[in-house]
Amino acid sequence: MIEEAKAEDVQQFFHDFRRSSGRLKQQTADTVTGFTAMSAKIMQDAAIPLRTKELIAVAIGTAVQCEPCIRLHVQKCLELGLTKAEILDAASVAVVMAGGAAWTHMPVVLDTIEALETAVAMAEVPP
Repeated sequence: MIEEAKAEDVQQFFHDFRRSSGRLKQQTADTVTGFTAMSAKIMQDAAIPLRTKELIAVAIGTAVQCEPCIRLHVQKCLELGLTKAEILDAASVAVVMAGGAAWTHMPVVLDTIEALETAVAMAEVPP
């Protein structure tokens, strides 16, 4: 199971990201609106199912060493019902293509999966 400190780091990331995104939207409304519209148009079922697109996004995030990208797309993968094994398999493809730099970001993928799974499990347990 994930260490409590790592789980807190992941949860803090999502909290900070939401807060920062709101502030950015106030300062750069056109950028945020444009990016959000493009993302919404592309990240839906089409010739490639959304589930596959999210796995591709995890792999690309891992390959380009983008921690926020990894965390956000791992979250989407889990929301879509993808498994830990499927997500890690996609990230492993990044390691094949990008080598050691991607390998060093595999813990971000794993920690995010485990933290989000733990958060969901804890929310489902009645007090």
